[in-house]
Amino acid sequence: MPNNQSHAYQKPTFYLPNKAVSLQRWAVIACDQFTSQPTYWKEVEKIVGDAPSTYRMILPEAYLDTPRGEEHARQTYAYMQTYVAQHIFDEFNGYVYIERELGSKTRHGLLLNLDLEQYDFNKGSTTLIRATEGTILDRLPPRIKIREKALLEIPHIMVLIDDRDDELFTFLEEHSGTYKKIYDFELMQNSGTLKGSLIDQQGEEKIKKVFAKLCDPHDFKQRYDLSKDLPPLLFAVGDGNHSLATAKSIWDKIKHEVPPDHPARFALVEVVNIHDESLVFEPIHRALFNCTADIVGEMRTYFRNSIEEEKVPSFKELQNRIHHETSIQQVGIIQPQGYTLIKFLQPTTNLTVGTLQQFLDERHKTQPQSNLDYVHGDEVVRELGSKTGNIGFLLPAMQKNDLFRTVILDGSLPRKTFSMGDAREKRFYLECRKIQ
Repeated sequence: MPNNQSHAYQKPTFYLPNKAVSLQRWAVIACDQFTSQPTYWKEVEKIVGDAPSTYRMILPEAYLDTPRGEEHARQTYAYMQTYVAQHIFDEFNGYVYIERELGSKTRHGLLLNLDLEQYDFNKGSTTLIRATEGTILDRLPPRIKIREKALLEIPHIMVLIDDRDDELFTFLEEHSGTYKKIYDFELMQNSGTLKGSLIDQQGEEKIKKVFAKLCDPHDFKQRYDLSKDLPPLLFAVGDGNHSLATAKSIWDKIKHEVPPDHPARFALVEVVNIHDESLVFEPIHRALFNCTADIVGEMRTYFRNSIEEEKVPSFKELQNRIHHETSIQQVGIIQPQGYTLIKFLQPTTNLTVGTLQQFLDERHKTQPQSNLDYVHGDEVVRELGSKTGNIGFLLPAMQKNDLFRTVILDGSLPRKTFSMGDAREKRFYLECRKIQ
């Protein structure tokens, strides 16, 4: 298939529950949120009660590897069949302009189908749709097992575009008053409100025009200050990397046995501009447990003395240095005996987290007894790193403008490089699409 932007996406046909169904009870948050907070999911179950809900068709990861999880997973298929048989759905065809109210902020999104033929999650991919983080292949089989039997897909995938002038969503917002509203309701558990409207023909033309511009080879080379011609990147997967990789794996498995327009060839996603003001990139720090080694000495050896180390008197100063001195790659090390700032004089990747992760991955091969965890929040990593036997690594937030250029030049980022907002801001399951 030609590497043409118009082949990377299509207008979707999808289902929404009819007016007899409470959307507040129907829509639940992405399954990979609140995994260590079972009380959140107990409250979801309480709110849903006996009403139709996407909660019955997805498997919260808080239930993984538990008897409850096995039973919940088995029931998802039955509920999909039941909901279709009970005719609770209305069918729609069209792009949807989505407005998610998050306190004082509004996130703007666009619902469409991605063509999995134009997606490759492997490192070094040059397709129009690419992963932003390394895909952990061991995480795919359980997801494949669930999706390949599923009648419906219910997406929580968010895909990013790099529309620096915000041309697309500025246009859609200005014209949204003329669009047909198809839902408008409050999400459960203080997660804001959600409004969706079907986009008209003029809006469809604007979508096509903006996406074509983002793929133009000349503009693409200039936008990312590239020294040579490289294949354009249109869509970068922000949330749901492994869900989209699962859909791709199933499509590759069956595509030689089914028609080329089979519904499994496509995946329903929400597209968001990376420059949306509501989209905040937060760093994901690292913590080593069961580790009493001379970590700075190990880093000095690994990086062949191309690091510079400096003792820092307080955590507040360490934070200031890490978060405000962005012209050089540096990481803060937190130990019971104090704080150290490490500067990478010869970085091995485009991002600090990538340079550090290479060291941590190599270290794990010879010292697997030290457990590595991924930590949200400066204070959390400070608290963990200050305990005997632990080491914390304080990382800077990734700049939005770095994401596309880094994926283009370095391939997918190290796992757990960044988080797009907090848990309650993640996408809720709402729309459904047949994939059988």
